[in-house]
Amino acid sequence: MRVSFLSTTPSLVSLVPVSDPSLNSPSIAATRYLTRPVAIRCSNNNTQSVDVCGEYGFHRRDVLKCIGASVGMELLASSGSWVEMASAADLIQRRQRSEFLSSIKETLAKAMKGNPDLIPSMLTLALNDAMTYDKATKSGGSNGSIRFSSELSRPENKGLAAAMSLLDEAKKEIDSYSKGGPISYADLIQYAAQAAVKSTFLAAAIRKCGGNEDKGRTLYAAYGSSGQWGLFDRQFGRSDAEEPDPEGRVPIWEKASVQEMKDKFKEIGFGPRQLAVMSAFLGPEQSATEALLVNDPEVIPWVQKYQRSRETVSQTDYEVRSLFLLLYFNVARA
Repeated sequence: MRVSFLSTTPSLVSLVPVSDPSLNSPSIAATRYLTRPVAIRCSNNNTQSVDVCGEYGFHRRDVLKCIGASVGMELLASSGSWVEMASAADLIQRRQRSEFLSSIKETLAKAMKGNPDLIPSMLTLALNDAMTYDKATKSGGSNGSIRFSSELSRPENKGLAAAMSLLDEAKKEIDSYSKGGPISYADLIQYAAQAAVKSTFLAAAIRKCGGNEDKGRTLYAAYGSSGQWGLFDRQFGRSDAEEPDPEGRVPIWEKASVQEMKDKFKEIGFGPRQLAVMSAFLGPEQSATEALLVNDPEVIPWVQKYQRSRETVSQTDYEVRSLFLLLYFNVARA
């Protein structure tokens, strides 16, 4: 049972012990209390305080302090329950968010596994959606604008319609179990790219284990960068663009020269190293893109470096760098 602090406010009635002659028993404390009238003493700077009812008086300031202290203690005591409720609500919200993100990743991983031929297109789809970012105007970027047919049908996005259709189907499934409204295309496209990149590293680990999927997953869990993928979760919840991004911001990667690629990457703050890492995003065949990139003296050292990394058991260097760049697009271009 809760007890209010206000109930403990001391009475403003003076208690004076008086002997009661009617109580003759020596074993009983023959004392009772009589009430005495009191008054609140008011004063100001210009007049002296005046006793209204004799010597038993209280200053009004003392009374207000007493009441204020009691109210403050009451509020302090009740605040604990509010803190507990807020903490519980926060934990529930975090758990629901974590469960929802896990479901999204599971849905997209299943889609990638069932359509491995669309993985290169999925990577290019995410890259081209992000590459519309214009540093001068702070417009474009990873905003889901590539979903519009007028943008998807541009020459630089040729062959990406199937990947977009796969995401449309995945979105229907995700929205069906979402409790917080439909997922945005801005989030969906970048999470799909995450699933596509991760699936390529997982597939490589399985190949290194002779095709044994269980051993491959164990290898990836032991040496891969699976723990770092959680960084993407911090950016979840972005809004979609309401119209296509301007044309002419994304090169046709398959026809672009290495210099044109370098110039485009330079516009957004990247260099030869990042271009080499993103080779898997620049066309349907990573090997064909790398065969072009090795002709440039600034890019070839990085191509060779990441080719060696892909030959290792864990591919950690290549994967971490790919993860970093994908995360950069996911954050800075949103």
